[in-house]
Amino acid sequence: MKRIAVLTTGGDAPGMNAAIRAVVRTASSRNVEVMGVFRGWWGLIHEELKIFEHHSVSGIINQGGTILKTMRCPEFETQEGQERAFNTIKKNAIEGLIVIGGNGSFTGAHKFYQKYKVPCVGIPASIDNDVNGIDFTFGSDTAINTALSAIDNIRDTCTSMERIFVVEVMGRECGYIAMAVALGGGCEEAIIPERPFSLEVVSNDIVQGNIRGKVSWIIVVAEGAGSAVDIAKKIKEITGLETRAVVLGHVQRGGRPTAFSRDLALRMGQLAVENLLEGQTDKAVGFTCGKVSLIDFEKAIQKKQIAVEPWYNLIKTLT
Repeated sequence: MKRIAVLTTGGDAPGMNAAIRAVVRTASSRNVEVMGVFRGWWGLIHEELKIFEHHSVSGIINQGGTILKTMRCPEFETQEGQERAFNTIKKNAIEGLIVIGGNGSFTGAHKFYQKYKVPCVGIPASIDNDVNGIDFTFGSDTAINTALSAIDNIRDTCTSMERIFVVEVMGRECGYIAMAVALGGGCEEAIIPERPFSLEVVSNDIVQGNIRGKVSWIIVVAEGAGSAVDIAKKIKEITGLETRAVVLGHVQRGGRPTAFSRDLALRMGQLAVENLLEGQTDKAVGFTCGKVSLIDFEKAIQKKQIAVEPWYNLIKTLT
């Protein structure tokens, strides 16, 4: 291959810039030209591309977000949009794609490869750590630490004012962030999409704790399992105790990537280029049990199963 392209699609994740840097510099070391595609699939459709050289990625390793920008692109789901993207690839003599993103990104890449046979390798980037078949996506560690820092600050007020706090973190279909934050933050409860919950049971636990003298309580809820505002209102109605809601929102997506997120992004960026040049395609790179993994997109986009019960039981045991 003489020229490849790299794009970031879907939601941003801390470490994307580190991955872009690794892709560009690894490819340059192999005398392969890299084109950066702006705004994901939209950039391929509308031909928003630029040649990236070694110096183009200087000074970005510590930056959150993505210098290539990213956006959702319903247009890419249409036949016309896909044909325009393919025409851009042919016009610019692009011989392979590296897609940085999560499940939605890999689903699009998988369908595109099936239809047009453009070689493609994915780099798993997701704050939810929800790509099937690998241990960690980069960005999740940063998001967890950002949320955990907020939880630590909330606990100060929670303890001082003797209140119940319901803290909503990101996670539409995956409770990974909520579980990790609840455990690391010493929280009393985690409400996640993967596990049924009862506000009556939660409220009863709070009342019983209050009787024993426990006057503060933090409940972490993944956004896909419910609204912190609604849950806090319901708990206050049942218990009669002062309950406040905090929604952390998109603050979890930003910020400087942690060392772990950077390390993963850099290593997977290198692996993606090497595997693409060696003829691998329709796959995502990653690490499983410390070893390099190549996961078919078809498997990577399946629902990732998390061992929820042992994790949840540990949170409750340590409460």
